[in-house]
Parts: sequence; C-alpha cells; structure tokens
Amino acid sequence: MIGIMEKEGKNKPGNLNKLPVRKRVFDCCFLTCMCFFLFITQYNFSQADTTGMIRYTPEFEFTDGIYLSFEQVRQNNPILKSRLITNVDYTSKDFFEQVLDNRFVYFFDHVGMKQQVRTSDIWGFSRNGVLYIAMDEGFYRITIIGRICHFVATVTTYDSRYYDPYYYNPYYYNNYYRYGGYPATYSSNELRQYLLDFDSGEIMDYNRDNLEILLMKDPELHDEYSQLRRKKKKQLKFLYLRKFNERNPLYLPVPEI
Repeated sequence: MIGIMEKEGKNKPGNLNKLPVRKRVFDCCFLTCMCFFLFITQYNFSQADTTGMIRYTPEFEFTDGIYLSFEQVRQNNPILKSRLITNVDYTSKDFFEQVLDNRFVYFFDHVGMKQQVRTSDIWGFSRNGVLYIAMDEGFYRITIIGRICHFVATVTTYDSRYYDPYYYNPYYYNNYYRYGGYPATYSSNELRQYLLDFDSGEIMDYNRDNLEILLMKDPELHDEYSQLRRKKKKQLKFLYLRKFNERNPLYLPVPEI
C-alpha cells in the first residue's frame, strides 16, 4: 500500500511540470549547440576555398618578376628580380625589357641552383604590379583583368604574292608587277585585340564567337547574349565581357610582402 502511494506521489501535479520543463531546456540547448556546430562547420568550409586568396580589383598588384608559365600567373608566383642573374641595372625603368632582350634568361631556382630558359618560352612579366604578356616577340600590357582578360598587341602578318618581271600593264605604277611568276613575301604590322581565358590560359581572337564560348560558363548571361542580333553582339562585346567579370569574380593568391 505504501509502495502504491509512493508511486502515486511521483505523479503529483508539481512533479508533472518539472520533467517536461527540463526536457524542453535540454532540447533547446541541444538544438542551439547543433546549430552553432553546423554554422561553424559551414563557415570553415566556405573559408577553406578562399584561404590565402583575394578577390581581384583594379587595385590588385601582381608580384613583380618574370612568369615562366601561366600557372605561375595563376599562383602569382614569378621568378623575382632578386633571383635573376643579369648585368642589367636592377633599378632601370626598362629592366625586364633589357633582361628579356636576350636569347636566354638565367636565374636561381628555389633551392639555389642556376637555371636557364629560352626567352621565347617565357609567358610574360609583371612590373609595378601590372601584368605583361608575350606575343609575337613583344610584351603587351593586359588592360582588362578578370576571369576573361582583354589586351591589344601588335603582330606581324605575312602576305605571299607572285611577281612576273615580263608582264606589262600601263595602269600599274610599277609596269612590270603582277600576281603570277615567282613568289615574294610581304610583311606588315597589325594591331589586334585578344581574349585570355584566365581559367585555362588560352588566348583567343577578340570576336563574337569566342566571347560567346567563354560566356557559356555563365548560362544566364550566355543566353542573354546569344539572343542578341549579330550587329548588337558586335557592339556589346565589351559590355558583356565586363558583365561576366562582375558576376564571376577572379580570386588570386595574396601577394607576398
């Protein structure tokens, strides 16, 4: 009988409220801890993708030096001036142009071993934080930096024609010149625009078709551009290049100080 009364005593109204309250407090604490844990985990994962990286802005400065490959550009890790072996004055304004005006470039690698590389194999260089790319035996500034880059370069074009010394035409300034006969090659310099895909390092001519290919990385923007008339596509190329870079920012390693 006493045992029964003790069991019934445990079910008094005062005790009924205590157990649920404790359980609710425990559940609230548990859920709070779980949410905090998930937040911290998610935060850490999101930060891991950009650790040591910085979003590119016009104020960003590439590390000065010679970039042997595009991968070094992506890593912002060139051959520093201090590691180059040269007689050129390190304070010269055109230091890199003088160093690269030779057939080979000599430098010390990361373990102090002397190395050499053909100048024709070098990707480019950075001076005062500005990136220059090698193109047709010259180096040209990349004016627009982003996931899609843009630059202008002077290239040499060649035209093969034929010369017949026995052909006469009174309407030609040179009466004995015409197409036909033995070949002659003529060269001229031409200013051209190019695109650089910063994801792959590929260089393309700056035209509608190539821009449209690069815009495929942003399906919404690509669909918008592809629906334009051909004339509009040509007129708005630069606008859509900038739109793409704004919507798809470029991240680079933080320059070492």
